[in-house]
Amino acid sequence: MAVKMRLRRMGAKKAPTYRVIIADSRSPRDGRFIEEIGFFNPRNDELKIDADKAKTWLSNGAQPTDTVKALLKKSGIVD
Repeated sequence: MAVKMRLRRMGAKKAPTYRVIIADSRSPRDGRFIEEIGFFNPRNDELKIDADKAKTWLSNGAQPTDTVKALLKKSGIVD
C-alpha cells in the first residue's frame, strides 16, 4: 500500500480550508483516509501540523505531495 501525505479540501464554496491527512494513494481526494495530522487555512495563512505524527509517518515511508512538502518546510518539520 502506497501511503501519501496530502491535503483534503474542506470549507465552503470559494472559501476553502484544507486538512493534512495520511491516505492510501488510490483513495479519492476527499475520500477515506488513515489519519488527520493538521490543517491549513490559506485565507489567513494559518497552519498547524502535529510534528511528531508527521515525522513518524515520514520515517515509515509516507510520501508527501509537493504542496504538503512546502507546508512541512514552512512549519520547520522538514529541512
